[in-house]
Amino acid sequence: YIKAQATSSKFIEENYVRPSNDLLTYPEQKRNLIYIFLESVETTFMSKEEGGAFDYNCIPELTQLARDNISFSGNDQFHGGIPTVGTTWTMGAMFAQTTALPLNIPIGMNSMSEYQEFFPGVTGLGDLLDEAGYKNYLCIGSDVVFGGRKNYFQQHGNYEIWDYYSAIENKKIPEDYYMWWGYEDSKLFDYAKEQLLEISAKGEPFNYTMLTADTHFEDGYYCPLCEDEFDTQYANVYACSSRQLNAFIQWIQQQDFYENTTVILCGDHLTMDMDFCEDVPESYPRGVYNAILNSAVEPVSEKNREFTTMDMFPTTLASMGIEIEGDRLGLGVNLFSDQPTLIQEYGIDQLNEELSSKSTFYNSELLYSKE
Repeated sequence: YIKAQATSSKFIEENYVRPSNDLLTYPEQKRNLIYIFLESVETTFMSKEEGGAFDYNCIPELTQLARDNISFSGNDQFHGGIPTVGTTWTMGAMFAQTTALPLNIPIGMNSMSEYQEFFPGVTGLGDLLDEAGYKNYLCIGSDVVFGGRKNYFQQHGNYEIWDYYSAIENKKIPEDYYMWWGYEDSKLFDYAKEQLLEISAKGEPFNYTMLTADTHFEDGYYCPLCEDEFDTQYANVYACSSRQLNAFIQWIQQQDFYENTTVILCGDHLTMDMDFCEDVPESYPRGVYNAILNSAVEPVSEKNREFTTMDMFPTTLASMGIEIEGDRLGLGVNLFSDQPTLIQEYGIDQLNEELSSKSTFYNSELLYSKE
């Protein structure tokens, strides 16, 4: 870290495209967005036949969703986005996928809650959609303050937030209820159904963002819906999460609002569990899961498209039928286009080295200054 910070790089400055609605052309009828961050979900957990690294598939429903819809891959099977430096934990991942930037901070990874401002110089997905007349929402089952999430989502898109404490205030759970990180995903999906019905009835375009938690390390949360299909608790938790997510997606697809709504499922980062991937060869390129449902556009090339999770930012906008001048925003590339991604241009090693180095532009123009 010290060596990297002693080395100055202009990589971010030279490759960064400052997001602005001036670069975007929205469709006449704006599409809704439902974006679900899937805690620690990797394509790695598919079977080897599917392109995963396991002898079995503990996320079969998610695999089928990827197969039936759009799922960008670095190979000809299923291999998702590669996390770079600054994107390998939940807040870093949410930041990366909505700004196309790494969360490079000279403090602990989840210490952004200690600061009043969260990257005031950055324009992200929520900022753009809010300016374009969307209403943004965030629904999570934990304390939204953790990791600086409250500051980020309120300051970058004026999100209306429902979290663990909101559930208590709205009498969705008892005051003394606390399970895993707050409340479990089965409740999250139930609350989301209520909220989506209420939101969609307002008739304004919306961006509804969710974050699951049951599959967090270590070993995940074994809920009453889990079954003993596999030898490890974590595999059983992933299998349960896959079933619950599939049921939630099926519910969404039955609603009137789905016709004009794009749904994106995306892992946040690779699992940090100590031993779940211990048999995965070091040479295997682990990737973050993604599936895009009901996209407004079709990709030029869905497979053999190596990318990082930062590329999800412009890709999300494109999936909503929004045209992007130049097909680049932040450090991300619209994967629906034929533009090469930064990882295709530079490779992951050089990319990580450049992103680890000190960037005067990043610190002065993005981290601190809004001007």
